[in-house]
Amino acid sequence: MSLDNELSYAFGAIAPSAPATQPVVGDWKTRRAHIDALQAGFGAAATHDDRTELVDFTAPTSDGHNVSLGLYKPPNVPNVLLVYVHGGGLIAGSVAAYDHVCRRYAAQAGVAVIAVDYRLAPESPFPAAVEDCVAATEWAIEHARQRVPGARVAIMGDSAGGGLAAATALECRDREIGPLAAQILVCPMLDDRTAHAAPDAEPFLTWSVADNITGWRAYLGDKYGTDDTPASASIARAEWYYDLPMAYLEVGQLDLFCMETVTYATRLMEHGVAVNLSVRRGAFHGFDQIAPDSRLAQNAFADRVAFIQSL
Repeated sequence: MSLDNELSYAFGAIAPSAPATQPVVGDWKTRRAHIDALQAGFGAAATHDDRTELVDFTAPTSDGHNVSLGLYKPPNVPNVLLVYVHGGGLIAGSVAAYDHVCRRYAAQAGVAVIAVDYRLAPESPFPAAVEDCVAATEWAIEHARQRVPGARVAIMGDSAGGGLAAATALECRDREIGPLAAQILVCPMLDDRTAHAAPDAEPFLTWSVADNITGWRAYLGDKYGTDDTPASASIARAEWYYDLPMAYLEVGQLDLFCMETVTYATRLMEHGVAVNLSVRRGAFHGFDQIAPDSRLAQNAFADRVAFIQSL
């Protein structure tokens, strides 16, 4: 496996921003600071699409919390409401840092986007984050039913947000919340048991094995590394996937999450779920944020928008 030529320049450009030494496993504070700084930089460098209106509000969760949500309204009357769950390894990230991402999907796909300011680990371990995402999805479905007759609701996320989106789809199925039109998962973090990287990919990992262990351990606490981890925390542990919404799955070939994404896609298909799977050749984790002007990133965004518009 080799790195895409365009992405190689971007990969070299972000290298100086990495910590001088890899934080030890369990050091979520250093990782949070680094991720938040990177995401803030991506947002500052991005072209912002101001054709959308942003409305902030809250929704109650099943555990008594009020989750903050941001509703991005496109210029047109949308027929899709897209619940968006940001990335950050379960320990970092924010809706503010993803403002440009949500605005772009709302404007380019012509959909309403609901950004979820879910609680982060370790301060708020499992199930806080997924409960926040379920509450946001339930709000979107009720809003669509009452205010936008005929509109469809889908859930989307990248990285840790992709894993939370998949877990939310599972919880909505089990709690009979729906219908959900689709789950759109970009380089998703799906399996807490991933603790090894392909040797060819390891030099290009922007989210490492140590990062992954740290994120999952912060989220799962004492359940980490045990069979007590439920599927609503780590979707790869589910025994059956029947009746889940159709899925769009995308991952880079040089991403730590490549094999767990392909495995999830395979298991969905084995259980009768329609799947659109894209493995981006020569791409690393987060390539679309790190190199948004690259051919790979532009093609990936176009494919996602086309899928959303097909709902």
